[in-house]
Amino acid sequence: MATASRTVRAVLLGGAAVLLSGQAPPASPSSGTAVARPNIVVILADDMGFSDIGSYGGEIPTPNIDALAARGLRFSQFYNAARCSPSRASLLTGLYPHQAGLGHLEEVVVPGSRGLHGRLETRAVTIAEVLHGAGYRTAISGKWHVGNTHGVSPWTRGFDRSITPPLGGLYFPDQTTKNRTTLYIDGRAVPTSSPEVGRGYWYASDMFVHWGLRFAREAEAQSKPFFLYLPFTAPHFPLMAPRADIARLRGRYAAGWDRMRRERFARQKALGLFPQNARLTPRLPGSSPWSTLNAADRARFERIMEVYAADVSRMDKAVGDLVAGLKRDGVFENTVILFLSDNGGNAEGGPWGVAEGQDLGGSHSRVFAGMNWAMLQNTPFSHFKHFTREGGIATPLIVSWPRGIDPRLNGSLVRAPGHLIDIMPTLAQIAGATYPTTFQGHTILPMAGRTMVPAFRGRMLTRATPLFWEHEGNRAVRDGRWKAVMRFGGEWQLYDLSRDPTETRVAVRHGTMLRHMAGEWEGWAAASDVDPWQERYDAGLKGPRQNWGGSAAEAEHP
Repeated sequence: MATASRTVRAVLLGGAAVLLSGQAPPASPSSGTAVARPNIVVILADDMGFSDIGSYGGEIPTPNIDALAARGLRFSQFYNAARCSPSRASLLTGLYPHQAGLGHLEEVVVPGSRGLHGRLETRAVTIAEVLHGAGYRTAISGKWHVGNTHGVSPWTRGFDRSITPPLGGLYFPDQTTKNRTTLYIDGRAVPTSSPEVGRGYWYASDMFVHWGLRFAREAEAQSKPFFLYLPFTAPHFPLMAPRADIARLRGRYAAGWDRMRRERFARQKALGLFPQNARLTPRLPGSSPWSTLNAADRARFERIMEVYAADVSRMDKAVGDLVAGLKRDGVFENTVILFLSDNGGNAEGGPWGVAEGQDLGGSHSRVFAGMNWAMLQNTPFSHFKHFTREGGIATPLIVSWPRGIDPRLNGSLVRAPGHLIDIMPTLAQIAGATYPTTFQGHTILPMAGRTMVPAFRGRMLTRATPLFWEHEGNRAVRDGRWKAVMRFGGEWQLYDLSRDPTETRVAVRHGTMLRHMAGEWEGWAAASDVDPWQERYDAGLKGPRQNWGGSAAEAEHP
């Protein structure tokens, strides 16, 4: 690893080499004494871009999420695993996706592979299993997608209570498409139309928070701390939102993606997320300048993005309901809340997106934001979900904990690179939990990440090893200031993110560093169950090939 990234202080590390056995919860910043074990809530958005929320530069109304940022920490260089199931597997286990068994979607199972099993493997342990063993009441309200179709479900992997759809894309009780007519409540199949799920014509973001608060109150009644995993189905396609929410955003996107990308980037610089000399990435091939569109096409694209923005804004309203409920119950101050997204904005649907149905955003419509709006969602980065460019793997991360984060840090930025693999060691330390070496007769792989707790006290975060990615043959390595990226079928490229955080200038004069990092990736892949990628692995998911501003091999099913 580069010299600059080797400064490791053992007292700060909570990674693979250090078990968190018996550690006390962190000291209160104000008193210097240990606080009662906090409640923990992890909120995961589905397909939301890096810059959509206000505290990361977006124009979408997200006052409740932004309030968490104002009273907590924002991470400016936090990473996901580029896709839904891999990111969820990594978040839940503290391992890289292939190690956990989900190098691709739950739907992709490759016989004989090492890491493409479509389910969480027994060599991994979930946060719920670790915290349950430490006396926490555990619950999930939302999307699972890490093995339910293969017999691996929340109720078999440590969650005391659960309400989950079979896959995702659920918004309203009267959707009729496959996998969106049933929910599982503690493993019991219940029709979405059942009044047991929710009263009246519910919207999923609201419904999931209602159940989440119910689960939390059950823990409070038992005098137990709770762990609530709240993975929303928003804003994944088919994009849907209540009509009133869409109407409130009418006209908001008339300026188009080119101007709005520039405006977002200016706000990001003002917020301190990027230096003033950072560059906005150019529009990708296949993307039309907004100025060249006719009036009908502009109107169509406006309606699409209005639905997407309403989807995100209504999720924010649900987060506000969650916080209000925790405050009413008197537990908010000692509840750790993490908010992040599972991958970058989604270009599926191609440059033109999808807008089908008479009532766009309604329960029987089919709306995909598409590539052009995904570029806005991921401002200022290039590319999107599936890819290992920053646009595919960068996520906002907000951490709120009034009683555990030094109040002098409220609203500040943590600039050290982080990854989903860091969430397990962080939450285990906070909870005073033991990460096991064996569980239910199975040997458990050591955690791949390190704790983020020192950042809660304003201390430096350090890392002993680089960060790695692989998805659909797309590769990346982050080692200190350096990032090497290789697109499937292409060649490695090197970027100095300390000078070029948006990957606009290839560092061609550093061939020795590039070769070193490529070798590091090969060593990691061999040790981390990464199978050589073949396009046929996900052939069953493919639809008509579309141009995403790259090769045909980068097109994905809508």
